[in-house]
Amino acid sequence: MALLETRVAPEWVDYNGHMNDAEYARAFSLAVEELMHRLGLDENGRRHHGYTLYTLETHLCYRREAHEGQILHLEATLLERDAKRLHVFFEMRDNEGNLLATSEQMLMGIDSQAGRPAPFPSEVNEAVAALSRVEPDAWPELAGRRIGLPPAKR
Repeated sequence: MALLETRVAPEWVDYNGHMNDAEYARAFSLAVEELMHRLGLDENGRRHHGYTLYTLETHLCYRREAHEGQILHLEATLLERDAKRLHVFFEMRDNEGNLLATSEQMLMGIDSQAGRPAPFPSEVNEAVAALSRVEPDAWPELAGRRIGLPPAKR
């Protein structure tokens, strides 16, 4: 699902002349906020439900450089969900459709008052249920990867 279109701000560019690694995380964070809005967890929704989402884990992969002024398109694919968690795969692409980066994230629903995990409120759960989810055999190729060095050859 298309979530967000943004542009590489001048302050996002580092000493190497391209978007700083931390700014990719910022762009994906903005996409999470947009996803929250679509689920009814904008500022008013968070206050009304006393509920929010926290990021538990993220796996960010850099594929291509992004440069100042470049337009970024961020999309999300729901991989899995349960009563209080979302496993989401985000993609960042340029205007030509080239993959710039991915971010696989586990998001946890939190009761804001208690500061503890809690099931999605019914209205949010309905919005989550309305999201299209892909089956494990149809996950994006880069989803579910683990980080590590290959075994040493003997």
